[in-house]
Amino acid sequence: MPTKIRFGAFVREITVQQDRISYNNITPKIWRDAEGNEIPYRAPRIRLRPIDAYRLIKPYVSVRFLEQVRAVVPLAIYLMLFQWLILQQEILDAGIITAGLVAVIIGLMLFMEGLKVGLMPFGETLGIILPAKAHLNVVLLIAFLLGIGVTFAEPAIGALKAAGQIVRVESAPYLYALLNDWSEVLVLGVGLGVGMAAVLGTLRFLYGWSLKPLIYLTLLPTLGLTIYLTTVPELHKTLGLAWDCGAVTTGPVTVPLVLSLGIGIAAAAGKGQSSLSGFGIVTLASLFPIIGVQLLAIYLSFATTPEAIIAGAEHSAAVITPPAWYAQTPWTEIITGLRAIVPLVLFLFLVMRVLLKERFKHPGNIVYGITLTVLGMIVFNLGLTYGLSKLGAQSGSLVPASFMDIAAVQNDPLFTLALGLAIAIAFAWILGFGATLAEPALNALGLTVQNLTNGAFPKQLLIYAVSLGVGFGLALGVAKIVFEFSLAWLLIPGYALAILLTIFSTEEYVNIAWDSAGVTTGPVTVPLVLAMGLGFGNAMHAIEGFGILAMASIGPILSVLSTGLWIQWKVRRKHRRYDESMHLSETEEAPA
Repeated sequence: MPTKIRFGAFVREITVQQDRISYNNITPKIWRDAEGNEIPYRAPRIRLRPIDAYRLIKPYVSVRFLEQVRAVVPLAIYLMLFQWLILQQEILDAGIITAGLVAVIIGLMLFMEGLKVGLMPFGETLGIILPAKAHLNVVLLIAFLLGIGVTFAEPAIGALKAAGQIVRVESAPYLYALLNDWSEVLVLGVGLGVGMAAVLGTLRFLYGWSLKPLIYLTLLPTLGLTIYLTTVPELHKTLGLAWDCGAVTTGPVTVPLVLSLGIGIAAAAGKGQSSLSGFGIVTLASLFPIIGVQLLAIYLSFATTPEAIIAGAEHSAAVITPPAWYAQTPWTEIITGLRAIVPLVLFLFLVMRVLLKERFKHPGNIVYGITLTVLGMIVFNLGLTYGLSKLGAQSGSLVPASFMDIAAVQNDPLFTLALGLAIAIAFAWILGFGATLAEPALNALGLTVQNLTNGAFPKQLLIYAVSLGVGFGLALGVAKIVFEFSLAWLLIPGYALAILLTIFSTEEYVNIAWDSAGVTTGPVTVPLVLAMGLGFGNAMHAIEGFGILAMASIGPILSVLSTGLWIQWKVRRKHRRYDESMHLSETEEAPA
């Protein structure tokens, strides 16, 4: 029971150890010059001992460090335990992988902090100032170029480029060419798609367009090109890469920068007050890059032949030349980090100073943030090479030993065919479910959705709906590699069902569901799942291991749309029962 005390006694007790200090004693004296003018006071620089600086920085750093630890460590522990306990295999290069994972954590911590301090203010400032000082056409051009620039700065793009080393040129010439000889053009094609999405998303913010028609109009060419690619055997092998590129783009750089620009423009135009402001651009940034890569693959088929690609690869392999210094670790990671961030920063700087003639507020903070971003990207790239990609590829390559013979494992298959297949698919499901639960961006989306729907769609329900969708998506992606059926057999019916559910859903749930797919593909999940899928496919001698990320994108769309329809039905039923009870009470109260 709480104890009651008199207020006077409370005041007496808390003032026993207090000393009263005059305000005049803690303010500097006023000094005047010979003419009697007041000399402005300049406070001396604060000098901190190392222990004082440590105590100030420790809480700040530990929170951001633990955020990345929660995203990386559970997945790494799961993969390692699965390999030890289920597959009964040792972790190769465990020390290197551990060091790589630590580098991923530190790199992401620095990168995300630098992004908030250095790059995000650029997007917000541009969004506010651009509409006031430039024509709409110039605004859209800046949004388009920004969409291209942020694509090169995405951390997961490095994982996409690294995937080219696993593809065998004899099995999939066009896929090999896209990931090796045309890797920069591939990223540019993805960037053009993101740029188009930024333009369309900005126009949507300005004019308040519904997302539904945009989804239908975007999916029409996407699925049409998918059907065409399935009719050409060599192009069919690029289908998984094209759809996976849609998942790679919606990362921690693209979404915040493009979104802040679009919302800022809409707010400056007086049209940013809608509760749906901000939704939809992630969806468009996922779909347009798919079209870009599909068109690039078709162009490549007209520009060269599979025989020419194979001959060129064999010639390159025959001519053994030591790699240049810039193609070796750690120089390649350093150069990649600089190329990803510096051009984007220079572009934003030129727009601000030359086009808008604006001065930067707190330039020291911006320089500090950009330095952290570059440093974080470099450290993350090193961790990606030696940690995430190595661990994912190793785990993925060993999972098929549960149901088939592979060269890397003795006494395989480890289980019967049915049990081994069940273990492999369950491995992918748990990985997808757990990785999504650990995604920090999903928690933020859940709070937004809960507020947007006035509690009808609770945060935890959204988190579990998205996680279940990703889990089943990854399981279907692994099944596609195991049973070697076409990815189109999953994508076309899946998106047809998504369109059907979209037609019957309200605008709020359509925005939530289609954007939830982009939230699940973070800088940790994408490299890990990509490396796992490619390692899995390589162990099974599959032509390619792409497509798992594509299934991880369609899964949450279907699960959230279905959950939204169920919530809509519950709300309508509740309203109907309330109306019936009110009508019944009015009938009973009516005079005879």
